[in-house]
Parts: sequence; C-alpha cells; structure tokens
Amino acid sequence: MTIKKILLVDASPTERHFLSSLLTKQGYQVALAESGEEALDKAKQEKPDLIIMDVVMPGLNGFQATRAITKDDETKHIPVIMCTTKGQETDKVWAMRQGAKDYVTKPVNQDELLSNISALG
Repeated sequence: MTIKKILLVDASPTERHFLSSLLTKQGYQVALAESGEEALDKAKQEKPDLIIMDVVMPGLNGFQATRAITKDDETKHIPVIMCTTKGQETDKVWAMRQGAKDYVTKPVNQDELLSNISALG
C-alpha cells in the first residue's frame, strides 16, 4: 500500500501547522482534524491511507479515537501512528493495545516520523 493521503489529528493549531507543512513538503496530501470526534468522521469521509493521532484532546482522546477507528469495519484497515507528548512506556503499550501501529513522541523527530510513515507504506 502506498501512502498518499494522511489524516492529521491534533488539538494544537501550532502542531497541525508544523506537521502539515512537513508532510505536504514530502508530497503527501494532508487532511486535518482537531478532535477525536472529527477524526472518526474524517476517517470515513476522506478515506486516508494513514492517520497521525495526538492523544491529549478535549472530548474523545486519541486512545479512544484510535480504538474506535481500528474496530470499525469501514476504517480498521487504516494504520494509526500515535504522535504525542506522552512518552511513558505504559502510554506506548496502551496505544498499541488500542490498535496503533506506531508511536512517536513530541517534539517530533522529522526523520523518525518520515521513516515510520515509509515503513507502513
């Protein structure tokens, strides 16, 4: 599977702008969502090849949204990379249990993120 379209989910306008710019410069199409609820809707509408999901968001957090996306027949094929400030090993383990395929911490190492995206593609 080639990754062309990425859904970027983050409550922070600054993080959305930074990551969106990075991904766009690499040739990816980027759709944006600010919340877990919006991520669920956009995953179905946009049909992205990959979702980059923050954890700490108002309403539905990234763990809950990832679990919902990876359990739904319409979206369960879409890999999710968690991208968060939560760097504890327990957070990483929990993310993987919710269905995430990878986990990167903020501040994002650009090379690491791009490498992880390529590995899933």
